[in-house]
Amino acid sequence: MRALLFFLLLGFMAPLVGQNMNNIRLDSIFNALTEEVKGQAGQWELLVGETSMLCITDETHDRMRIISPVKSIDAATPAEIMACMEANFHTALDVKYAIADDIMWVAFIHPLSPLTDGQVVDALTQVRAAVITYGTIYTSTDLVFPKREGETEEQEPPNQRTKRL
Repeated sequence: MRALLFFLLLGFMAPLVGQNMNNIRLDSIFNALTEEVKGQAGQWELLVGETSMLCITDETHDRMRIISPVKSIDAATPAEIMACMEANFHTALDVKYAIADDIMWVAFIHPLSPLTDGQVVDALTQVRAAVITYGTIYTSTDLVFPKREGETEEQEPPNQRTKRL
């Protein structure tokens, strides 16, 4: 009886504790979602819609990242960089705008093994949305954490915000 209870409880908890994501499962997810997948386990290039992405994993250290280049940092204005930093707090939820090697990126960085298939799909969706909305609304989903009461984008565009304490 205890064994049956254990397996029932395990069945209910499995979605909460992850699915032991690994390179084999990632490869299958990527190949199921798009025909544009190149590379090998641990290093993929993929095209989601018209958005080019890279996925890099390290199973030994249980880490992964899905990244997409946005533009050269030399081509980004200070206002765009500030808008990215504000978006990282308010509108870019599980992804972040980041700078590396003189390129503005959108990055999803996470431990590998706890990810579920759905979270991987969601990560790809959020990376793509943040790339597409760069320069306009800088968002990765429809969910937005609230700003100060009464403050809206229409009232104060990101590139015209004043410094606040």
